[in-house]
Amino acid sequence: MLDVVANQDKSIVVKQLRYGRDNEVLVVDEWQLHPAEHWAIFATDSYCGSLLGRILTGDIQPDEGTIAGLPQRIGWVSLGLQQVLLERELEKDELDYGSSVEFLVLECCQDAAQLAPLLQKVGLEPLRLRGFRQLSTGETRRVMLARALAMLPQLLILDDPYAGLDVEHQASLSELLSEVAEHTQLLIITSRQEELPPCISHVALFNGEMLKSGQSVHKLSQPMSIEQWHNHPVMAQLNALSAQRSNELLALMERQRHNAEAFDPLVEIKNGKVEYVSGLIFSGVNWRIEAGQHWQVRGPNGCGKSTLLGLILGDHPQCYSNDITLFGRPRGSGESIWQIKQRIGIVSSALHLQYRVSCSVLDVLLSGFFDSIGLYQKPTKPQLDLAKEWLAILHMTGLASTSFKKLDYGQQRLLLIGRALIKQPLLLILDEPYQGLDFINRTLVMRALKMIAEHHLSQLLYVSHHREDALPAIHHFVDFIKQGDGYSVQVSDSESKD
Repeated sequence: MLDVVANQDKSIVVKQLRYGRDNEVLVVDEWQLHPAEHWAIFATDSYCGSLLGRILTGDIQPDEGTIAGLPQRIGWVSLGLQQVLLERELEKDELDYGSSVEFLVLECCQDAAQLAPLLQKVGLEPLRLRGFRQLSTGETRRVMLARALAMLPQLLILDDPYAGLDVEHQASLSELLSEVAEHTQLLIITSRQEELPPCISHVALFNGEMLKSGQSVHKLSQPMSIEQWHNHPVMAQLNALSAQRSNELLALMERQRHNAEAFDPLVEIKNGKVEYVSGLIFSGVNWRIEAGQHWQVRGPNGCGKSTLLGLILGDHPQCYSNDITLFGRPRGSGESIWQIKQRIGIVSSALHLQYRVSCSVLDVLLSGFFDSIGLYQKPTKPQLDLAKEWLAILHMTGLASTSFKKLDYGQQRLLLIGRALIKQPLLLILDEPYQGLDFINRTLVMRALKMIAEHHLSQLLYVSHHREDALPAIHHFVDFIKQGDGYSVQVSDSESKD
C-alpha cells in the first residue's frame, strides 16, 4: 500500500515505490521533484510513465512505497481518462450527443467565472454548447485539458498531451504550457522528443530488465537535466532496436503474403457530401483511390476526416445517400457491411472506444480475422499459430490471457494495430494510429507501415497530424479546406499543402 506523507520543503519525494501487474513491474527507488522543476518522463519501451502518473493521481494503488509532498490539487490528462469519460457519456443515452462542452468544464471549475476565459484559452469557445460525442478526437482532447486546468492544479500531469491535436493546436498547446509553467508544476509523459516544451528542465527514463521468471522489471534509474538529455545516447539505441523489430514484423507479413483480388479503382466517391441539421460538414468530394496508391488525409480538428473514412467503412448513416463504389461494387448494391470489412483493416479512436468487451489479448488479435468486436467464431489452427507469432512480435506473449480492459491505453492501441494487420487487408485505414504508443512501438509501427507501403502488402489510407509521421511512399493527399460554414476537399498527388 502507498503511504502519502507531508513534506515541509514542498518537494515531491517518491521512495521505494513498487507496482506489479501481470508480467510487468514498475520500480522507483527514489525520485525528487523540486518546486522549480518541470519534468518529462520519456516513454521509451514501456508504459511505466503512464502507470506512474496514475499512481501520483491516486487512480491506482502501488504494492508498496511512500510519496511525500503531493499537492492537494493534481490535474490529470490522458488518453485513458478520455476513454473513461467517453464511456460515461455513452452510458447516459445512446441516442443523445452527450453532455455539452460547457457542462463538462463547469463540472471541474473551482470558480464558474473562469469558464469563459478558459474555453477561449483552449479554443473551445465556438464549441461550448456542442455535445461531447459530437467532438473530434482533437476537440475531445482539448476538453480534457480544460477540465484539468479548471481545477486550478498545483501539479499538472499530461500523458501524451499532443495526441490528436492538429498542427495549429499543437502550437497553441506549447504556448499555453509555457504560460501554465509560470505558476504550476508540470509532469509530461511523452514518446516524442520534439514534444518536450521549452519549460521542461528535467527528464526521467525507465530501464528495462527481463528476469528468468519472465517478469519484465522497469526501474526509474536515469533522472537527468534537460542538457544531459540532449546529449544522451538513448535515441540511437532505441532507433536500432525498433529497426530490428520492424524487420521481424515485415518478415512475418511477407511469409503470410497472399494474392488478393485486384480492383481498380479500389474506392471512388463522386460529389460526396455530409450535412446535418446543424450545418454542412463537407461537400464536393470527388476522390478515386486507384490500385497501388497510398493516401494521407489532412485537415484541422473537426473538419470531417473521420466522417469521410466512415463513408468508406459504411459506419456513417449518410454512406448510402452518397455515390460510392468500393472494391468494384456500388454502395447499396446488395453487399453486406461484413463483405466490405473483410478487405479492410482499421485502426481508429472510434474502434478503440467500441472495443469494450472483456476478451483476452489473444482473442483480440484473432478477432481481426473475423472483423468482430470480440471473438465469436472458432479460429483455425493456422490462424491461432499466426496470432501467437504476432504476440511475440508485439512482445505481448506473456499477456496472451490478460483481459483487453486491463491493458494500458497504449498497449490496447498496439494490439488493435496488430488486429488490423494480421489478415493483411487490401486496404489499411489508419486514423491517428500512434496515439498512446511508447517510442519503441511507435517507431516500430511507423517503420512497418513504411515497409508495408513500399512492398505493396496493403494500400494505406492514413491520417496523422504530426509532420514527422509522414511516410515516403505516400504521394497522394486529401486536404480539407475551410469554406463558409463547412469544408471543401482538395485532392492532389503532390505534397503541395502542409
